[in-house]
Amino acid sequence: MSGIGRASVLIGAGTIVSRLTGLLRTVVLVAAVGSVGSRAGDAFALANQLPNNIYAIISAGILTAVIVPQIVKATAHDDGGRAFVSKLFTLGTVVLVVTTATALLVAPWLVQLYAPSAPADQLALATAFAYWCLPQILFYGLYALVGEALNARRIYGPFTWAPIVNNVVSIAGFLVVIALFGSDLTAISDWTPDSIALLGGTATLGIVVQTAVLLAFWRRTGLRVRPDFRWRGVGLGHIGKLAGWTFLMVIAGQLAGLAQTRIVFEASGEGASIAAMQNAWLIFMLPYSVIVLSIGTPYFTQLSEHAAAGRDDEVRGDIGRSIRTLGLFIVIATAALAVAAVPASRIFTNSRDAAVEASVVLLCFLVSLVPLAVLFVIQRTFYAYNDTRTPFFFTLLQCVLVVVTAVVASATLPLQYLAAGVALGQSFASIVQVIIATWLLNRRLGGLRVGAWMLSLGRFVLAAVPAAGAGWLTFQLLGGVDGWTVSDKLLGAVGAAIIGIASLVVYGAFLALLRAPELKPALEIARRVLPGRR
Repeated sequence: MSGIGRASVLIGAGTIVSRLTGLLRTVVLVAAVGSVGSRAGDAFALANQLPNNIYAIISAGILTAVIVPQIVKATAHDDGGRAFVSKLFTLGTVVLVVTTATALLVAPWLVQLYAPSAPADQLALATAFAYWCLPQILFYGLYALVGEALNARRIYGPFTWAPIVNNVVSIAGFLVVIALFGSDLTAISDWTPDSIALLGGTATLGIVVQTAVLLAFWRRTGLRVRPDFRWRGVGLGHIGKLAGWTFLMVIAGQLAGLAQTRIVFEASGEGASIAAMQNAWLIFMLPYSVIVLSIGTPYFTQLSEHAAAGRDDEVRGDIGRSIRTLGLFIVIATAALAVAAVPASRIFTNSRDAAVEASVVLLCFLVSLVPLAVLFVIQRTFYAYNDTRTPFFFTLLQCVLVVVTAVVASATLPLQYLAAGVALGQSFASIVQVIIATWLLNRRLGGLRVGAWMLSLGRFVLAAVPAAGAGWLTFQLLGGVDGWTVSDKLLGAVGAAIIGIASLVVYGAFLALLRAPELKPALEIARRVLPGRR
């Protein structure tokens, strides 16, 4: 099996286990604080979102866009990149410590910035949670720095498997909260300083342990990192120029997210709000993480090497192969998850009605799942050519559309459907973004052979139509919205799995009927993931 294939399987297997334990973590959390209509659940969701927003800047912004290609280049230095990495890690740690300390100092204002419409008691609870959650910034950042350095050295496993420990720690802590203080603590008055400390402290402890586990694998990089405050001489200035556009891009994204949160929080206590939207996004991200990240990450490292060597034709080949491979899996994931939206949402809600309401949010997110898989490849190709300026502009347009559609949703929709309207607006913005990004990259490289991989995507969609029909029929035969698959969290998971399997079988059969050339390598990847296969 090729290096790309082995890495994809390693990342994919780790991501599957990580996401499954992450889903269980969320199930336990929802049992403790509620979801749809829970004012306490929305308060915790907001507080725990703050450090994640900073982490998004570090991991999805500067590191992925800039650091991986630079570390790949630094391996050609006489010292194998040791000086570069030492300076980089010293600078990164200083920035993380200062950022974390500053965030703690301004925590009350951060919370109020994101939820200006929240009543005083809900703001107070969210602020109390924030003091416990904001230290995650430091450990998220260290985890991202170490993990991206490992990825750049083609050591993919630890970065993918370490979050499992975080999930196990969190699950244990949340279960203790339920055992000591009860379940479904949705009211603000249900919370005491002790329960706040236990829930928020557990969330942060999981990130600390996750980072410590990843650090244990650092020796495999062969790099010796020492504190080095002399930040000149190894190209950090060049990184600063590249990161400038990336930083602006991520800031634009955060501002758009801020606008979304402020609007969606208006529905807190009335229907699906910030907690329900986060849970719908978690379900949405399950196929994205397992499929897109596991296959796309190794391709990005290879693509960076080809771009650095000026081998544009090989880059075009990388783009086409990765999109076709991603597309085969992500199209059926979209179809299956769409028809199983209600039972899948039941896993993260405490009632049948709440599951139906949350499923609408999930469906609105799913509109953009396939386009985002394509965007993953297109955007990172720009990064491989050290171009962060162009992604800034097409992402800025996406952010503007996100804000505009959220404002329109707020002005036109009842609170019950506000989160769904905001999610649909985000999907629309992402579709526009990927169209423009593909057009720009096509111009830059003198062609991307778009027709070839669009033909493949069309073939996958054609096979997914009867597959979705089979899944929907299965859902109806199991009782539909009033059936047993929506009666309980565990049964929701079982029902979603049955619907997914039915859809997958029909999808595979139609791909075989269409003689899709991508089917054979896809089956090879699937066989490699099965336990005991090598």
